[in-house]
Amino acid sequence: MDLIQQYFPDISESQIKQFQQLEALYRDWNSKINVISRKDIDELYLRHVLHSLGIAKVISFKPKSKILDVGTGGGFPGIPLAILFPDSQFHLVDSVGKKLKVVDGVAESLGLKNVKTTHGRAEDVKGEFDFIVSRAVTTMPVFVGWVKNKIAKKQNHEIKNGILYLKGGDLTEELQVFRTTTIYNMKDYFKEDFFDTKKVVHLPIKYKG
Repeated sequence: MDLIQQYFPDISESQIKQFQQLEALYRDWNSKINVISRKDIDELYLRHVLHSLGIAKVISFKPKSKILDVGTGGGFPGIPLAILFPDSQFHLVDSVGKKLKVVDGVAESLGLKNVKTTHGRAEDVKGEFDFIVSRAVTTMPVFVGWVKNKIAKKQNHEIKNGILYLKGGDLTEELQVFRTTTIYNMKDYFKEDFFDTKKVVHLPIKYKG
């Protein structure tokens, strides 16, 4: 939890309380429905919460922004981002229903009014979003195919509407067909070794009406 306050010193008392509750909530849910490995649950704030918040080092979502989290699993990056940006709307989707039971339970316990969930595939989600976020659920070409028709036309941020993807390792081959990507190295924001190879990939996507 100290990690969160170290890198995000401006969060409010209520946000601090919400972040503090995450470990107990996920430990409790994880004992019933396994969504996080035993090793990772011990390093929840580093490997899941702070990793998710890497996106917030690249962009600060403005009020009323709409963000779709595809393949959210146990709620990452959507839940930590929803805590950090309470005035933005987060739609978390996953094809595994029991994982969303955890997400719904955590969101309800935290009193997050800006989170909704859908059990299904990204392609089936209706609506348009400023940004699509995800943690490496598949390769970028496949991911783009899932979400390319879900980008809102109106631009409200300094960086263009599109995908914000949490990825690790060498992405040269995977991204070679996408000339407009910007790669942000997380080690530039966080000093922990875990982030040495972690990246936030921004891929602008044009609105298709």
